[in-house]
Amino acid sequence: VQLQASGGGLVQAGGSLRLSCAASGRTFSSYGMGWFRQAPGKEREFVAAFSRSGSSTYYADSVKGRFTISRDNAKKMVFLQMNSLKPEDTAVYYCAARSGSYRYTEPVDYDYWGQGTLVTVSS
Repeated sequence: VQLQASGGGLVQAGGSLRLSCAASGRTFSSYGMGWFRQAPGKEREFVAAFSRSGSSTYYADSVKGRFTISRDNAKKMVFLQMNSLKPEDTAVYYCAARSGSYRYTEPVDYDYWGQGTLVTVSS
């Protein structure tokens, strides 16, 4: 599967952005999808993910209550709605897909990655 993330940009603290991830491939609905982010000089970190079945969602504590992950299997899209953004949310955001792993918080759990989209939150 190929992934293409978009929707990043510059936003003021307290603002919102919606990231999109378009996927190719005929078995999109069978992949567990997730979002990660990587700030300059830091390791890539988990943000949000769906379970393998797609029936459950998981969030990092740092974004819980502010970010929402969603997906549209018919359009092969995954979204990350980000509200109440903070300067510490500034990072390159990546969408990722996993096919075999029931784990979801580590980059190694994922098989495919998009190219990333930059989110910059100004104070």
